Amino acid sequence: MNRWQGFSDAVLSIPRVVKRAIALVGDVAMCVLAVWLAFYLRVGFFPPLHQGPFHPMVVSVALALPIFVTFGLYRAIFRHSGPEALVSIFRAVAVYTVPFAAVYTLVGVTNVPRTIGLIQPILLALMVSGMRLAARVAFAENYATRWRQEGARRVAIYGAGSAGLELAGAISASRSMQTVAFVDDDPVLWNSTLRGLPIIPPGRMERLIAQRGLDDILLAIPSASRRRRVEILESLRGLPVHVRTLPSFTDIAKGSISVGDLRELDIEDLLGRASIPPDDALLRRNVSGKVVMVSGAGGSIGSELCRQIVKLEPTALLLVDHSEYNLYAINQELTGILAEMAPEDVGENATVLVPLLASVVDARRMREVLAAWHPSLVIHAAAYKHVPLVEQNVIEGIRNNVFGTFTLAREAHAAKVERFLLISTDKAVRPTNVMGATKRLAEMVLQALQAEYPEMVFSMVRFGNVLGSSGSVIPLFRKQIAAGGPITITHPEVTRYFMTVPEAAQLVLQAGGMAHGGDVFLLDMGESVKIVDLARNMIELSGLTVCDEANPDGDIEIAFTGLRPGEKLYEELLIGDGGHPSDHPRIVRANEDMLPWSELKVHIAAMERAVATGDAAAARDLLAHLVAGYRPSGRGVDLTLVHDRDAAANG
Repeated sequence: MNRWQGFSDAVLSIPRVVKRAIALVGDVAMCVLAVWLAFYLRVGFFPPLHQGPFHPMVVSVALALPIFVTFGLYRAIFRHSGPEALVSIFRAVAVYTVPFAAVYTLVGVTNVPRTIGLIQPILLALMVSGMRLAARVAFAENYATRWRQEGARRVAIYGAGSAGLELAGAISASRSMQTVAFVDDDPVLWNSTLRGLPIIPPGRMERLIAQRGLDDILLAIPSASRRRRVEILESLRGLPVHVRTLPSFTDIAKGSISVGDLRELDIEDLLGRASIPPDDALLRRNVSGKVVMVSGAGGSIGSELCRQIVKLEPTALLLVDHSEYNLYAINQELTGILAEMAPEDVGENATVLVPLLASVVDARRMREVLAAWHPSLVIHAAAYKHVPLVEQNVIEGIRNNVFGTFTLAREAHAAKVERFLLISTDKAVRPTNVMGATKRLAEMVLQALQAEYPEMVFSMVRFGNVLGSSGSVIPLFRKQIAAGGPITITHPEVTRYFMTVPEAAQLVLQAGGMAHGGDVFLLDMGESVKIVDLARNMIELSGLTVCDEANPDGDIEIAFTGLRPGEKLYEELLIGDGGHPSDHPRIVRANEDMLPWSELKVHIAAMERAVATGDAAAARDLLAHLVAGYRPSGRGVDLTLVHDRDAAANG
């Protein structure tokens, strides 16, 4: 076996040009041999070459080689030859047969039986295809054996449908893994085979892992509901395998499945939250055929809002962001989306994208933008939202989150904007941190301005964490697992609400479509998720085990670091009790207390002076006075203004 592998390796290492020359010489030999064998089959003996076979041998070579070259028989790699290569061979020989049979069967040549014109092409087709198949068997099997011996990951595909079948084909072609079995819930399929691989029930997974040394389970169930996916993932928890998944059918429909489509599990695979189709009329009400402005257009929420909006055919979309890179990235992405949209989707006038480098705290710049483009809807998503960073940069947090909102709202009213929609957060409810308090104060500013400017519609949408947003725990946990741990969590009891970015953006636009003025909308975030349970799920579905007191030999440890300044154990969405249903089952109207502008503006002016002079303590005191339920945690050191090594180290 070792000698054959050495010979095989030597042959495989020969340059492609030499291999093609060898194949060509081999085909010449087979043309000659096929003529001689045809004579033997016809007359019962091998005649001398010069008496009859010589003429058809020369003609066969002269005809066959140009035709074989034209049909690409020397471009194929023999060890990977499949049905397509055989089809090409038989087509080439069929074309070859026409002139060869015409000469020797229809016309006739002295000393050459007429049946040679038919027998020889048949023999030639069998010999040429046989040589290719022999090369495949001899070299490809050795290649595959060596590849398997070098540690290719052994996988099972969960789902024996069309997606699973196509994924198995992609794996076979790429040789990046070795598929050993299919797993499926359908009893009708059990004990049958697909692509030569057994289809087994889920209950036999543990035995399959033990017998075949399985490394990964690949979920190929794109049509399954999210709840069903959660049930399947729950059944796989605890198995010593890494679980990965294919995207949804919507993504797969864009092209053939490839091994690169496999992705790591996201929290959305674990939530079990069924999405509700959006109300197209609500989505389009304030967007289609209008000019829309989005501040913070390059951020996590702002960019997804822009992706949704551009498909709703506004006449212009103003992309406002103070980050040059983020603005460039979202403008390029949206340009690509518009280019892919069919003419009938775009309408007569395509959306105009207007990328604008600007900060919402710059009143002059906001005035210029609004006066030039006259948007009918402003969606204000620009904010500083990272709790510990804002806690240590109090002045900038207030300047951006409070006065940025106030400045943009005031200039929007002056420009006669019809609607203003603020993206808020669940951290605005009884906040324990500066970020949450500034977002609640921004809400209060808009509530007060609504009474002052009744001709304009101000509204706010409040929701929790979105999956994939900047600072999300998911990519952090995945990175920590890849590094061997530990996974760091602030507290064993901390919980959070989660929602996918596209769903959040759709609900925001629909909530804006229902606004009458001064509305505070809450998005139904489903059930809260315990972060430690999320971490355990991610570890176990990576084929690893949790290292704890019950299992000291586990793979990944979970370390608790203590709550950070301003961090809550759990989040809320309502300040008061209850809420009122809206026209959408996932959107709730809240009734929140407010201060009239005549009273609020005095405190806003005082806070503006504190920000202007850099008095972080006074600014925090004003936040505590204005925002109901705000209980500052810690001493609130602003690292911009105070050199404090301990606060910086503990932040």
